[in-house]
Amino acid sequence: MRDVITNLIKNYDGTGRYLDRNAMDSLKSYFETGTARVVAATTINANAASIVKQAGLQLFEDVPELLLPGGYAYTTRRYAACLRDMDYYLRYASYALVAGDMDVLDERVLQGLRETYNSLGVPIAPTVRGVQIMKDMVKNMVTEAGVNDTSFVDQPFDHITRELSEQDI
Repeated sequence: MRDVITNLIKNYDGTGRYLDRNAMDSLKSYFETGTARVVAATTINANAASIVKQAGLQLFEDVPELLLPGGYAYTTRRYAACLRDMDYYLRYASYALVAGDMDVLDERVLQGLRETYNSLGVPIAPTVRGVQIMKDMVKNMVTEAGVNDTSFVDQPFDHITRELSEQDI
């Protein structure tokens, strides 16, 4: 798993350049949000089960047809798989939050997910909705934990939804 610093240095080293003003500004921005990133990850870790459970309840309230016969979450097995997947998204989003880099999402979650969802016929719109619900919950919890600017929390969740939404699944 890479992070902002590793990727930045790798790019500059690959071209044989010293770190310039843009690189320094990028590093400064990353370090300025470091404590907030740790607070966000700690908040997610302490509340993961609750976040997934509540986001699932909200999702099924918003899209009740998922629980009806023929709906993707109709059986207990499918319902559990949906919550399991939401937990994966949340866990890997927390890794990406700390790293300040979305590569871990691409490498560990999104690459194989597209093919899996496609082969299983998993509907993408409810998946995207569930990820967005979790994002909103995490932002509220991080705000309650004393972080004023939670805009960095958007990045991994929006990356997941954007990557899934751009695919023909």
